[in-house]
Amino acid sequence: MHRFLHRTRIAGLLAVAVLAAGCSFVGARDDGGDTVTLVTHDSFAVDEGVLAAFERRSGLDVEIRRAGDAGALANELVLTKDAPIGDVAFGVDSTFASRTLNQGVFTPYRPRNSGEIPQRYSVDPKHRLTAVDVGNVCVNIDKRWFAEHDVPEPTSLRDLTEPRYRGLFVVPSPVTSSPGLAFLLDTVTAFGEHGWRDYWRGLVANDVRVSAGWQEAYKQDFSGSGGHGDRPIVLSYASSPTAETRPDGTSRTRALLETCYRQVEYAGVLSGARHPEAARRVVDFLLSRRFQEQVPQHMYVYPAVRDVPVPESWSRVAPPPRDPAELDARRVERERQRWVRQWRDLVQG
Repeated sequence: MHRFLHRTRIAGLLAVAVLAAGCSFVGARDDGGDTVTLVTHDSFAVDEGVLAAFERRSGLDVEIRRAGDAGALANELVLTKDAPIGDVAFGVDSTFASRTLNQGVFTPYRPRNSGEIPQRYSVDPKHRLTAVDVGNVCVNIDKRWFAEHDVPEPTSLRDLTEPRYRGLFVVPSPVTSSPGLAFLLDTVTAFGEHGWRDYWRGLVANDVRVSAGWQEAYKQDFSGSGGHGDRPIVLSYASSPTAETRPDGTSRTRALLETCYRQVEYAGVLSGARHPEAARRVVDFLLSRRFQEQVPQHMYVYPAVRDVPVPESWSRVAPPPRDPAELDARRVERERQRWVRQWRDLVQG
């Protein structure tokens, strides 16, 4: 979750700017309320009014501490587990969840409405992590580019190795990017332990461009985001076309729903937290209907809680994939470093 994740609306940008400054959304209070520190990734965004209402109702001041992308967040939580840098964390995703659990980063807590989250998103029977949102990492295309150049749109991962798509695809690196790692796992799922490296050889031979992160790939290299890039195929999210919606309600871009990998983001109370009760209340807040309802508009991902509505336009321009790929979290933890090392040797030499 990005994840992912694209911040193109004014409200979202304002929320990110305020949070990046390390501030809560309300001013200092004189009611003696506790401060609770939420550690999260750089793409976290929340509606000002929703957070402020929670702070008033709970008597808490929520301090936001950012720790890079999902991978960097997980690494920092592991490195500081004996002296935690906060009370509660949000944004550890399904590609890194097992690592944090194995290292004892989180303590058990079962939120009040956790029963409203589909069981398939669960990664821990001890309830140390709870799903908050769901994203699907997918290949996206610039429909206008393909129409203007009279080139058939690709429909599958395999298509991207065909000569007609040479030099058209940009993907974030799995070494430095959470969606990039999700794409690597997607290729392992699609082509198997022995086939994924041959697939990547095909991408390299077809002049794939590897960027450091999603922001660079989508905002700079992709032609469908503002039209400034030179590559009409990019790795992004199934929900990305909502950011490119035109006045007539259509989107310039489309996600290839047969190429998607599920990416779930979790929250949990940190072991050794100074304010564990306040941390539990923050987890409850992240699963509250008010927070969940603003997730699509501000983080461009789907709420994890059942029956929370998403904008009507999403069904037209950003429908979810029916059967996204997913690997067992324990296997990812066991094999991730080896796969990334093999990828680096293959792609970067």
